[in-house]
Amino acid sequence: MRILVTGGAGYIGGAVAAVLAADGHDVEVLDDLSTGHADAVAADVPHHRLPLRRVEEVLDPTFGAVVHLAARSLVGESMEHPERYWHGNIVETLALIDAMRAAGVPRLVFSSTAAVYGDAGSEPLVEDTPTRPTNPYGASKLAIDHMLTAEARAHGLAAVSLRYFNVAGAHGHLGERHDPETHLIPNLLTAAQQHRSGDDYQPARIFGTDYPTRDGTAVRDYIHVSDLAEAHVLALEHARPGTHEILNLGTGTGTTVREVVEAVREVTETDLAAEEAPRRAGDPPVLVASGARAERLLGWVPRLGVRAMIADAWAARTAVGSESRPDA
Repeated sequence: MRILVTGGAGYIGGAVAAVLAADGHDVEVLDDLSTGHADAVAADVPHHRLPLRRVEEVLDPTFGAVVHLAARSLVGESMEHPERYWHGNIVETLALIDAMRAAGVPRLVFSSTAAVYGDAGSEPLVEDTPTRPTNPYGASKLAIDHMLTAEARAHGLAAVSLRYFNVAGAHGHLGERHDPETHLIPNLLTAAQQHRSGDDYQPARIFGTDYPTRDGTAVRDYIHVSDLAEAHVLALEHARPGTHEILNLGTGTGTTVREVVEAVREVTETDLAAEEAPRRAGDPPVLVASGARAERLLGWVPRLGVRAMIADAWAARTAVGSESRPDA
């Protein structure tokens, strides 16, 4: 199948494009490199360096599907500049949907997010958990979910929304390279690299140690980026005309911040310092998803645990082979 991957030069998009190509699909990437990296796109994969709003210049009836990952995704920025998220996520995705309808492209897999649930206050989260986004980023993704439901009903689109939780790890050499970097594991690995080289570094900060969890720190559900990419392949195979499926990609269990810090110490063989800090406003104690529906409908089961995510990400950073990667 000929597939367009929007945002295919990003961290997750690069992994998804690679897995789709390895599965035998004819993959092309649309990414303007505003946040992506050209070297995340394989040399033999056509790369359209265009903004999403110009996607109609690329799509034609020979495409069988779009995997849509291009988006603005910084919660803090969305609070300060919500207009960027209305335009960059909602308006540009509408342009994509219009272009797909005009070209007769029948399938779409959409990168949604756990942020649509907001502070849901229940665990594990299921697809029927009420959606109460607390920031414009989550609200923009939820709006797109509503758009896809209506498009499937009115025009027969076969659509699947995959709601991500915490994605980590590396797919081969494709690791996280966000700017700014806001995620726990890559920031810990940066500190570990600096510590090993003898440089000054910012100790790991543990925001909140008085949560009602097993060690007092927040619990999050982590998914390896390779497992996440595989879910997109399965979602494309499952998509049915006139239907919009919404699926959480989670493990049903979680890892505390302290457990992540300790795993980074073990994998990197560093005595990484950590300092306690007050809770951050809006951080829920637990954010864990049930993946039962994805397993039932797609046959998707995550294979790789947090230690494997850290080991793969560390290997990608230090150019060390990961043949001995642990599975949990």
